[in-house]
Amino acid sequence: MQIFSAEQIRLWDKYTIEHEPILSIDLMERAASECLEWLNQHLFLDHSFTIFCGKGNNGGDGLAIARMLSLRKTPVTVYILEFGHKGTEDFQVNLARLHKTDVEIRFIQSEDNIRDIPPDDIIVDALFGCGLNRPLEGVTAILIDKINNSGNTVISIDIPSGLYVDKSSIGNPIVRASYTLSFQCYKLAFLMAENDAYFGQVYILDIGLHQGFPLTIENAMEMVDIDYARDLYRPRKKFSHKGNFGHALLVVGSKGKMGAALISAKGCLRSGVGLLSCHIPACGYSIIQNALPESMVFTDADENINTAFTEEITEFDVIGIGPGIGRDERTKELLETLCKHYKSPIVIDADALNIISSNSGMLNMIPPYSILTPHPKEFERLFGKSLNDFERVKMAMEQAKKIPCIVVLKGHYTFIAMPDGKSFFNGSGNPGMAKGGSGDALTGILTGILAQGYSAGEAALMGVFLHGLAGDLASQLFSEEAMLPSDLIECLGEAFKKIRDLK
Repeated sequence: MQIFSAEQIRLWDKYTIEHEPILSIDLMERAASECLEWLNQHLFLDHSFTIFCGKGNNGGDGLAIARMLSLRKTPVTVYILEFGHKGTEDFQVNLARLHKTDVEIRFIQSEDNIRDIPPDDIIVDALFGCGLNRPLEGVTAILIDKINNSGNTVISIDIPSGLYVDKSSIGNPIVRASYTLSFQCYKLAFLMAENDAYFGQVYILDIGLHQGFPLTIENAMEMVDIDYARDLYRPRKKFSHKGNFGHALLVVGSKGKMGAALISAKGCLRSGVGLLSCHIPACGYSIIQNALPESMVFTDADENINTAFTEEITEFDVIGIGPGIGRDERTKELLETLCKHYKSPIVIDADALNIISSNSGMLNMIPPYSILTPHPKEFERLFGKSLNDFERVKMAMEQAKKIPCIVVLKGHYTFIAMPDGKSFFNGSGNPGMAKGGSGDALTGILTGILAQGYSAGEAALMGVFLHGLAGDLASQLFSEEAMLPSDLIECLGEAFKKIRDLK
């Protein structure tokens, strides 16, 4: 599923009107019908409704919904913001149609016209849609505050009023919706943590926009879902052997942090790698050998940290580094050696990222198309501060092109920026994964998938989605609260089967 800007959404409507063809008023009717069907399916039609409308096309949607509710004998009251100008053409058509029903229509011209909302009413927010480009103020801001403090269930149409689609809305008056019924595709605003308080549960309603339009857009952001992962997935051939699936090396662990090494190694093996070796400090030898006999081990000359390679690193198909390694100066030298002498993409996480951020010149030493997996704080240390989530995403895209590398910016909707300018949000995962060790598992999974012959970009997309899907399966078994990163790893097999069975 592609993710479009406010302008692209407007053009998609226009493209549909011209190429279906369909009248804009009939497209609005189709959108309102889908909203009504959602209300019916979710058992809201037994309630009374208070619908707030602006005078744009979002307000026109609200008027059409009000008329359809009235025809079902559902009690409806409509409030229209009135600032002395006519509405859009389709708004005016729907207003004329609504006047032919028994729906009570009230106009809000000042704060005095804002009445108390009945406590059991469902509020429909159809004030402003995707075209909004300035903060709401005056009477409108007062109305939004009234809605937000009502305690009622609030359903926003397409996007909560006051929320921008593709730039930060921090500090703006914004409706806090319980549900958002959005049309055709995810909006960028729904994928940003800074907006979490506003959109509630998002439902994407298919209103039949023309499928030819997305084919005209290059480098649009995309959402990685199970269908996308299915297209990436490579089933194993009957006569495969372990050499077909790569030999990975993980450089992981230090004294007191061998758990990170173990989680990463387990994730790598469960991802399907043919062979795994781990470079670890000597103190971790018995831990890895006892807990994970499938892995081979190279022990560092140092008892407690990783300092130097004794193995020939160029013989490995892929190398992952970072989980639990610490930030000792000698570990930094090991990372420098890796970046100088290993020319294929590597997976870089955790303390390896922190070492690089403390030594700015190292960023230019990273092998091209390596996969960097920072969480927001690590990202800030690497690339600098951002004022908001939208700036951070833009910065990730710029850095992916510049280095060049693949930036996996971890979060609820993990953002993946590619060197060619393409970018993706991941659609799997849940808050139960917000635990120490989940990132270590991801490092192992990405390393294992990259070793199997996937391109670095494919490995990033497939690995992040699998990680999240396994997390979703683990949360179903253990709950978000009780699930552990090791539970996630044990669910990788079921995650693979879910993708494979769609083939």
